[in-house]
Parts: sequence; structure tokens; C-alpha cells
Amino acid sequence: MSDHPVVTRFAPSPTGYLHIGGARTALFNWLYARGRGGKFLLRIEDTDRARSTPEATSAIFRGLKWLGLDWDGEPTSQFAGMARHAEVAHEMLSRGAAYKCYSTQDEIQVFREAARAEGRSTLFRSPWRDADPATHPDTPYAIRVKAPEDGETVIEDRVQGNVTIRNSELDDMICLRSDGTPTYMLAVVVDDHDMGVTHVIRGDDHLNNAARQMLVYRAMGWDVPVWAHIPLIHGEDGKKLSKRHGATGTEDYQKMGYPAAGMRNYLARLGWSHGDDEFFTDAQAKEWFDLDGIGKAPARFDTKKLENLCGQHIAVMDDAALVAEIDEFLAATGQDPLSDRQRDGLTQAMFCLKERSKTFPQLIDKAYFILTERPIVPDEKSAGALDAVSRRILSELTPQLQNASWNRDTLEAVVASVAEANDTKLGKLAAPLRAALAGRSVSPSVFDMMLVLGREETLARLKDVQG
Repeated sequence: MSDHPVVTRFAPSPTGYLHIGGARTALFNWLYARGRGGKFLLRIEDTDRARSTPEATSAIFRGLKWLGLDWDGEPTSQFAGMARHAEVAHEMLSRGAAYKCYSTQDEIQVFREAARAEGRSTLFRSPWRDADPATHPDTPYAIRVKAPEDGETVIEDRVQGNVTIRNSELDDMICLRSDGTPTYMLAVVVDDHDMGVTHVIRGDDHLNNAARQMLVYRAMGWDVPVWAHIPLIHGEDGKKLSKRHGATGTEDYQKMGYPAAGMRNYLARLGWSHGDDEFFTDAQAKEWFDLDGIGKAPARFDTKKLENLCGQHIAVMDDAALVAEIDEFLAATGQDPLSDRQRDGLTQAMFCLKERSKTFPQLIDKAYFILTERPIVPDEKSAGALDAVSRRILSELTPQLQNASWNRDTLEAVVASVAEANDTKLGKLAAPLRAALAGRSVSPSVFDMMLVLGREETLARLKDVQG
């Protein structure tokens, strides 16, 4: 199969939001294809009509788009391919690789109960496998694939290694039910083959399915794809990641304000490694990502690591891209959009907001001084810094700033000299200055704020608190 261009796919069931585990599976498929000039396809496995919803499909699309995982071509629907799936089942029949089974659900149930009572295998062996077609009744039938009865099936897996299954443990899987509807096991294989999928990268909860799906590939004489079954994600307590660990949906992380680039970086590192590299760009991830780097053990979701990586990505992000992503964050969380004034101010202030901000809410919090408008109402903590003595010193500082050159060195020198004249330290003057300029005790450095606000706005805010 090495001659073929790489084709990977992500095939979620639209029964809920895009789980973080599904997002990582999609990312691994995307990285593998994109790093090799291949295709990354999207298929919605919507054959379970009772549980599939258009809302869930939309949520999956939104999650993938937020993560920046673009797919090639239009997403396909598994349900739409039912006629094709049935056609393949009948072709297996005509090849002699499958047979008509007339056993009813009741008969199969009776067999299983008797086998259980006698301590035998409950694997159903249909009496119709080698029956003379002349004995076939005129009743509905299922189509079963003929599984080999002895020997072994080896799943050559790029993550798990060779996994051997005794053929005596494989049943003659139903491919087409007696009502004419295809089974999931058949549909997956037909779709993967028709889409030209060369590498099936999916959760290791599908590992046992591979042996059964290989029956269909072999019955049809099709190339078996490269298998790579990746371990599931566990919570920090070592148990399978679930809602009790907190957020498990991709959109939850967008709403918490994590940047998509940081999320991609973190998810790529969750179960895959490239030496000791922790922080890397998309370009590096595409170049480095390989199936050999995926570990066999389940990965543990670590929120602190996620936050640290996100902080590093925010620090190096292009300012315009960062503002655009903050716009999306505000929309996703139902907050008011930025005004033109706020957007300009935020862009101008990015140099002093990006450092040490791990999420967008943290960055927006630090940006309060530029997003708010006069008069500034100091919060309780910072209001305490504006006592009578501090206000008097600020009133001495204001005229000194009136004609000062508006650069950092001059501003620091002016503030330092006023502090010295009042027998106080520069750091002591920072708290009332911060309260006047931002109204918060957490903000960028006072000099950075003065540079961003400019002379006029800085002086106006200082005069406001002098009363």
C-alpha cells in the first residue's frame, strides 16, 4: 500500500458533542495526512437513526473548525450509503464468501441460553452455513460472512504491535440484517474502501472490531488498511475520561478560553511524543508526527500542562490572530463583541498582555484598563491603595507628567523622583497608580499602561481620583 497517497478519516457518530478523545483521534488523522501530502476525510456515522441528531452533527463540525482541523471534500453520511453496503453484502454472497441465514432471533436466543447452561461457547454457529440452497425457506434472511473456522487472524497494528486472535473466537458476523439494513461492521469497511482510506487511526476500543472487519476485506479481495489503534484518554485519577472529570467536550475548552493552537499542541502530546519536545508549532507537528511515536499506555489529561502550553502559544501568537480568536471566544460565550475602540486598544496593548496569560479570560482581565472607560471605579482591593497620602502624591505627580517625554525611561524617572521627594519607594507608589489607571490590583505594569493609554488619558484618570 506504500504506493498510494495517504488517506485518513475521522468517523464520529453524531449522538452528542465532540468529545476530547474524538478530537485527539481527528487530530492524529489530520496530522498524519497533512504531514504526508495526503487527504483527511470526514464521515458521519449516522446509521443509528434513533440516536443521531443534526444538532450533534453541527456540534462536531463546530468543534473541528474551532480546532482548525480542515477536511478534504464534503463530509459523507454513512446512512446515505445503505444501498451500496447492501450491494456489497450480496456480492459476497455471489462470491461464496457469505451465506443466507434464516435463523430467527428467538432461535439464536434459545441456542445461547442452552450453551450458557452447558458451559459451552455462546458463539452462534448458524445451521444454514453449509445448507443446500434447495432447503432454503421463502422467509426473510440475514447475510452472514463466512469466518475461517480454524487457524488465527493477525491484526498488524502500528501502535499495539501484532495482535493474534484465534479464528475459533470469530463468529460468522451478520453483514445485512433480515430487514435489508446493513450492520455498522459492514458499513465501516465498505465506506473506508470506497473512500480510499489507507490508514485507520482510531481508539483501541475498536481493536477487536479490526479482526471482524478484516473478514469483509478478505471476502471482497480488498487491501486491508494500516491499522493504528490508539489508547484512550484517562483523567488525572487514571480512570477513563468522563464527565465526572469536568469538561470533556471540545467546545467546553473553547468557552473556557483556551487558544486552539495550544489545544492542538496539548492533544498531540497526549499519547504521542517526539523526543522531549513539549511546545511545538503546527508545522513542526505535521513534520514530526508518526505512528511510531504513539505510546501503548493510556494518556492522562493534565489541566496544568494544558494551561502552560496555552500560555506559551498566547505569548508567541500574532496580535491580529489573537484578537480575532478573542472575538470568537466572546461570541462562543455569549459576551458583547469588542467595539472598534476596544479592539484597537487591545491590539495596541498586546505586548504587555500576552506574557503569563494562560487563557483568554486571564488576558481580558489584564486588559480591563484598556477595555473600560472613564470614570474608573476601583474595585475594593485597589480602592484601599487610594488613601489621602497617596492621592496627594498623585496630585504632585500629575503636573510632572504633563510635559514629560512619553517614553518608558522618562516615565520611570519622573515617578521615581516624585516617590523619592515624598520619602517613599517606587513600588509603594505603584499600587495607587495602578488603582487610578486600571481600578484593579491585577494589571500590566503601570508604565506599560501609561504608554498604551497615552498622555491625555493617563492624566485624565489620575485627575479623576484626586477628587
